[in-house]
Amino acid sequence: MELSDLKVFLTITEEGNISRAAERLGYVQSNVTARIRKLEAELGIPLFHRHPKGVTLTEKGVTFSEYAHTILNLSAEAVKVVQETSFPSGPLVIGVVETVTCLNFMNALAEYQSRYPDVSLSIWTGNSPDLLVKVLNHQLDGAFVIGDLKSPNLVAENIQNEELKLITQQFGDEYPDLANTRWAVSPKGCPFRHILEEWLRSEGISLVNTIEISSLETLISCVRSGLAATLLPASVLTGEYAQFGANPIPEKYRYTQTNLIRRKDRYASKAFTAFSKMIRETLK
Repeated sequence: MELSDLKVFLTITEEGNISRAAERLGYVQSNVTARIRKLEAELGIPLFHRHPKGVTLTEKGVTFSEYAHTILNLSAEAVKVVQETSFPSGPLVIGVVETVTCLNFMNALAEYQSRYPDVSLSIWTGNSPDLLVKVLNHQLDGAFVIGDLKSPNLVAENIQNEELKLITQQFGDEYPDLANTRWAVSPKGCPFRHILEEWLRSEGISLVNTIEISSLETLISCVRSGLAATLLPASVLTGEYAQFGANPIPEKYRYTQTNLIRRKDRYASKAFTAFSKMIRETLK
């Protein structure tokens, strides 16, 4: 079994189709088919169900894919460790929730790239649950997420505490009637949505009158138009958003944490360590 065979296997898994996987890898289809058949023969099990529209993993294939991911990630990590220089360099992939992409954060990124030009920095945006999964699956070196996370597989460092506000269309708006307010909310799993649900529940109100939106920019546009109110960190209300109404919420629900997380068992490269230090100094 070779590492290249595992890469072929995982590419087929992602594409769900052998011909598309071959095209993505730059191989002829017959070569990909032969390599998978050889791998299945070596393991003594079928890894895929074949059907007219493509392939899907068998139960054993699902299990094997988890180990294949681990093996390839460890291999890449080993190469990174032995090739690392004394100065931060190489790729660094960081996930960020959209509400963290404030001016201070962007200034920190600019300073980091200026100080460490040999680091190839990639930023992925997403919601906290998705970024958490990507960190656990070794797709990200680390991620900024919202909320107090407790996982035996993660190291979480509190970067800053954010004050949440009830955001309405205009500064000076009367405090909304919570029972009759339409809410712009992120998809389920978002910490801000969970806090809003808990707060309203404590007031005897169910969160039912909602518009679910995955993009922060679109969510804010809903508030700007007067279509809905929302719950967001006060730090978002800068520049063109400064005219929005920012109303206090009860102390119990007012504050949330922004944490920088990484896998506990993942090697912290010099690039990541320097990044963490700079962000900590800039945002705290």
